[in-house]
Amino acid sequence: MTFKKRGFTGQVSNIDLRILRIFKTVVDCAGFSAAEVELNISRPAISIAISDLEQRLNLKLCQRGRTGFSLTEEGAEVYQSIIELLSALETFRTQVNGINQQLKGELNIGITDNLVTIEHMRLTNALMALKDLGPEIQINIRMMPPDQIEINVLDGRLHVGAVPELRLLPGLNYTPLYPEESLLYCSKDHPYFNLDDKQLTNAMISVSDAVVLSYQQTPEIKRSLQKLNNIASATDREGIAFLILTGRYIGYLPDHFARQWVADGKIRAIKPDRFRIESCYSAVTRKSARSNIIVDTFMELLANTVVK
Repeated sequence: MTFKKRGFTGQVSNIDLRILRIFKTVVDCAGFSAAEVELNISRPAISIAISDLEQRLNLKLCQRGRTGFSLTEEGAEVYQSIIELLSALETFRTQVNGINQQLKGELNIGITDNLVTIEHMRLTNALMALKDLGPEIQINIRMMPPDQIEINVLDGRLHVGAVPELRLLPGLNYTPLYPEESLLYCSKDHPYFNLDDKQLTNAMISVSDAVVLSYQQTPEIKRSLQKLNNIASATDREGIAFLILTGRYIGYLPDHFARQWVADGKIRAIKPDRFRIESCYSAVTRKSARSNIIVDTFMELLANTVVK
């Protein structure tokens, strides 16, 4: 006698949730190797969990092998459903906790790189105050480019994002955080380092190899960057710093981030009165999101943090 493979019945146990979270992590990490570190379980255990999930759902979710990891069409749909399911579970938990006025649950934040060196520390101070109010809150921080943060806030994967105001999206609320000033830098190994600013002409600067950020910028910043010979790019400011420190490129860095190398004499600003970029950073939340006591508390703490 043969038995038909049991498909998904709609009942989700704790074991099912664990396997679903494992699959989501594998997808987020783009493969088993990185997921092994993230989950702190062995690759064979991950493989068994994915196989169990495929049998449970009666679906082929991914391709894995020497050619690498990739999702099937069914796997991509299941992944999106898992995101919605986990988001709904977190919303339920937060709402129930809200009834009891308990600060328990998760706060998922996306932050643009290198804001930690800003002296005002509004994010840090607000997170410190939130942890004091709700010791059981699990805070998850993801470092991402601004456009990815906005997308993740809009689809509910992130509760809050800290991004430069490159464009105002209608689905997001913007709470001002920081002003930021970026200057044009070269390293001590660059030919311009020992030249006086009066010796450096705009024409010389415009032909020097430069590195710029690869993500979208405001029209004003784009005009400033177009004055440079942009032959290299980086997804974040740390990547910009790497290439500036080679002595082969010039590039813009936030003054608060560059200060450590300036103090050590490793880089200097080039004609700072002429070459500077100003940005504004904001905390973003989704306009249509349901009330969340943890997010509401964090945003209130953020708004009450004094900028010194």
